[in-house]
Amino acid sequence: MNNSLLDKLNALVLRFEEVAILITDPAITSDMKRFVKLNKEYRDLEKIAKARDRYRQVLINQEEAKTILEQENDPELREIAREALDESVQQLPELEEEIKLLLIPADPQDSKNAIVEIRGGTGGDEAAIFAGDLYKMYAKYCESKGWKVAVTSSSEGTIGGFKEIIFTVTGENVYGTLKYESGVHRVQRVPVTETQGRVHTSAATVAVLPEAEEFDVDIKESDIRVDIFCASGHGGQSVNTTYSAIRLVHLPTGISVQCQDEKSQLKNKAKAMVELRSRIYNMEYQKYLDEIASKRKTMVSTGDRSAKIRTYNYPQGRVTDHRINYTLYNLPAFVGGDIQGVIDQLMVAENAERLKESEL
Repeated sequence: MNNSLLDKLNALVLRFEEVAILITDPAITSDMKRFVKLNKEYRDLEKIAKARDRYRQVLINQEEAKTILEQENDPELREIAREALDESVQQLPELEEEIKLLLIPADPQDSKNAIVEIRGGTGGDEAAIFAGDLYKMYAKYCESKGWKVAVTSSSEGTIGGFKEIIFTVTGENVYGTLKYESGVHRVQRVPVTETQGRVHTSAATVAVLPEAEEFDVDIKESDIRVDIFCASGHGGQSVNTTYSAIRLVHLPTGISVQCQDEKSQLKNKAKAMVELRSRIYNMEYQKYLDEIASKRKTMVSTGDRSAKIRTYNYPQGRVTDHRINYTLYNLPAFVGGDIQGVIDQLMVAENAERLKESEL
């Protein structure tokens, strides 16, 4: 079993065993930043360790089957060995592809929660309605995944939808899934304001940011200006008449965030702090995205948030993702939250590029 892939796996399994011991060390558990980092490494390496065991077993089965075919004359044993050999020959390429993807370092942000911003673009009232449609689409998709959605702030359109809506999504591997939605979404349909039945084109932009954890960014309290004001919009009388809305301004960078969705000033401040941390963190993360964008030919999961990524054509019931030239004709289901199929295709396209880069 002289196999270079197996050698790589064995080396990583040794590290897995080392990390398993480290995370039980009291000196490590008392250092939260290091403990969280090692825990994440442990979970990633655990997948590799399990894949190594499966891979090694398939290789052993293959060798045993070959030995039986070389040495045994019993027809029944030879038939069993031939079936086992055929099975292992079929399993190996698929398993090797899976392992190669596991061996490519994942984006460390993928496991984080996400902050999603949707803004109506060109198209006035229709763009705001479309931004509202996109929000409903993501809310339904997140519900199907068992993720929690919490609106941080919103500004409603004149006749419906949102000029802007910002919300957080909490769950497993949220950013790694939703990051493919960043970019300009274009809609072609007859707006409710159109009296002559003409098809208009409007747009909304979606930005998905990884939510920064407390130890990702160190923000000094003295660097933050806190503004308190009356909330507006949904929430009932108590929200609209109490000084519960919070605006935080980070003085060194000029970044400003606000939250007015909660009745409690403290809860709004906590939500706003999460968003502020994430925006400061994303200033650095954007450099990483730009670096990826410069290396890759496709725009899948890159930093170009101004690129047109998808068109929703209502007259033809068609959705087209321009990054991978992928079209489907189930627009009602898609805007109803059934977007996993396209995300899967985008993941496949990105993984193909990552494999090319890694030269595994």
